[in-house]
Amino acid sequence: MKTFYKIIFVIVFSCSALSAYAQLPSEIDTTDNWHLTWSDDFDYEDSQLDEAWESQNGPSGHILCSRWRENAVVKDGVLELQARKENKGGQEWTAGNIWTKEWFKYGYFECRYKYAAAGATNNSFWLMTRGAAPEEGEKFEIDINEGHFPNEVNTNIHNWGEVHTSSSKSFVFGITHDVNLSLEIPVSTTKVRFSSNNGAHFHIREFRIYNDNNRNFPDVMSETADTDVSGLINYARARDTKIKVSGTYRDEFDKSRMVDGKVLQTSWVSQAEGEKWIEFEFPEEKTIGCIQFINGWKDGDVWTALISDYKVEYWDGTTWVKMASLDLAGDENFAAVYHTYGLKWDEDEIVFYFDGEEVRREANEFCFSAAPIWLSLAIIEWSGPVTDAIDGTSMKIDYVCYYEQKEQVGIKENKQVVNIYPNPADSSIQIDQIKSAQEVSIYSLSGQLVQKELCDHSGMVNVTNLEKGIYLLNYNEAGKHYVGKFIRH
Repeated sequence: MKTFYKIIFVIVFSCSALSAYAQLPSEIDTTDNWHLTWSDDFDYEDSQLDEAWESQNGPSGHILCSRWRENAVVKDGVLELQARKENKGGQEWTAGNIWTKEWFKYGYFECRYKYAAAGATNNSFWLMTRGAAPEEGEKFEIDINEGHFPNEVNTNIHNWGEVHTSSSKSFVFGITHDVNLSLEIPVSTTKVRFSSNNGAHFHIREFRIYNDNNRNFPDVMSETADTDVSGLINYARARDTKIKVSGTYRDEFDKSRMVDGKVLQTSWVSQAEGEKWIEFEFPEEKTIGCIQFINGWKDGDVWTALISDYKVEYWDGTTWVKMASLDLAGDENFAAVYHTYGLKWDEDEIVFYFDGEEVRREANEFCFSAAPIWLSLAIIEWSGPVTDAIDGTSMKIDYVCYYEQKEQVGIKENKQVVNIYPNPADSSIQIDQIKSAQEVSIYSLSGQLVQKELCDHSGMVNVTNLEKGIYLLNYNEAGKHYVGKFIRH
């Protein structure tokens, strides 16, 4: 199979507060155009999960964990996909991966969940075709979110046809590549220290320490920053400033590279393990008014590998005093707060949402067939270090739901959704709207016809021969097509 990768985008959001309880996007107007047709809020016993969901039970060659039904645990109205350090299925870690028995095509999909509270976890809500190539379009995967702790949202559209193409766009909340720390009150010191506990090595492309200069400072990304504003002194680049660092990833990423003025060409790269730090020491006391630094690396038009935390301090003669800090695991922690991730999918477009706000819109080029909804937790190497901190964490799902446009469920095409009760049912169901004897067809979620019988005007249908599970029924009456869904328990 050929593989072709389209451009990957990363967008960074700096936000002081994110909505903990998102609402539906304004486009999804449930009073007029949209209808909730399927949902699961996991408000039941763990054993009932199997009525609507299937589970992986075995190893996963492309990730670091095998995945099993026992790692998908329903309790207290929440589905937990749990990560455990245990050797099973030939792999050192286990997690959970489930998908709906029912398949869905076009509509609005939403899931509200928290991330597992550790790096190297992939917290995913997605759609993917199964089985043979579909009659329409290609086999596909739409990742509504592949979330990485603590605050990264990743959206992907994959074509799994003969030629594999991928289009990705990522969003990081709370940190930017260009950091400007303009001090409200200047400080006088002989030393400045930057430190981070980022889980992997990182790039500092430029680090500047400016004098007070009446709060007049340059743009962080300027290649000529030191000469852009009259009166500037960059103490970080002074010849008599001593620079110490915690380590270096490789010799070619020497500490001098972060003070050479080459914003996009060079950088200091930290060591991979332990605390990473930089210390600047001046021969005499300096008055500091602003600190700027650029982190990450630029790939085309986008910035990646941004740090997860930092602290900037000055020496007051006896101890280090904090000037500024950011800790994404505390300030923007998607493992501590629920967020919603949504997708509006139709024949023409694929639109992604975060907490009810649109973040991405793409033309639909090949996703034209029905697919199940997937929820999964994976352990991967590319989103952080794999450590024992992962053990016992879990992706926590509050609900997942699916809306259809009303014309899509058939109201504008003489199709009606019927009321069925009791639901769930044991031995029989009652169809509320039926008025005369009609042939009723009942299908499994996979589309297999499992029962067909003539129903009289009473609307009563015997379902004792059906196995436990979710079923769809339909019949025609007076020129209209009627559909419904029920659970046999």
